Amino acid sequence: MEKPLIIGHRGAMGYETENTMLSFQKALDLFVDMIEIDVYVIKTGEVVVFHDKTLKRLALSLENIEDLTLEEVKSINLIGNHKIPTLIEVIEFIDKRVPLNIELKGQNTALQTHKIVDNFIQKAKYTNQHFLISSFDWDELKIFRKLNPEIPIALLSQQNHLDAIPYAKKIKAIAINPWFFTLTKQEVEEIHKYNLKVYTYTVNEISDIKEAIYFGVDGMFCNFPDRIHACF
Repeated sequence: MEKPLIIGHRGAMGYETENTMLSFQKALDLFVDMIEIDVYVIKTGEVVVFHDKTLKRLALSLENIEDLTLEEVKSINLIGNHKIPTLIEVIEFIDKRVPLNIELKGQNTALQTHKIVDNFIQKAKYTNQHFLISSFDWDELKIFRKLNPEIPIALLSQQNHLDAIPYAKKIKAIAINPWFFTLTKQEVEEIHKYNLKVYTYTVNEISDIKEAIYFGVDGMFCNFPDRIHACF
């Protein structure tokens, strides 16, 4: 049985505050195959790594991340006294040790994210394979594909996962990333018929990890990456 890719979800958020440098380091320490992060474009144009639209859950503030300047973002202390990093900082920190799955969360993220990624590819000896771009916003993925015809892309899907296949083929995606709790083994098999990978999210319990392995998925997003290792 082939071992699926172990994808650290927002780093290793089961152990450290999500989308922070400590979380990314913990994921690397747990030997992940890839790290997933989320990005927004903020008021001053920078791309920052953060999951929620508001700061409520992690910084006890009702402000929207997209409405802030970089100076304001850098002044925020998250739970655990962590800072919100920029995409550039995260790419530099991971330093090609594993591929980086960048999920486009906010509006108009494709263009700015592409500029950053392309700069690393052009000037820092990165390749397209050091990145995977994903999103629930398939229009943003379409924009990204027009900007870069080669970089790996994955469509996020919450239900009716087979409906993503035609669009995935249209934009030459490599994978569909379905929600595990609405995914079936039959859907995995059907997606594979179209030469698409299945990276499912978010699989944390040992029983669910074993079921995902039985389904034949190609990768799993997990808050506790060591739990997947433990199943092999």
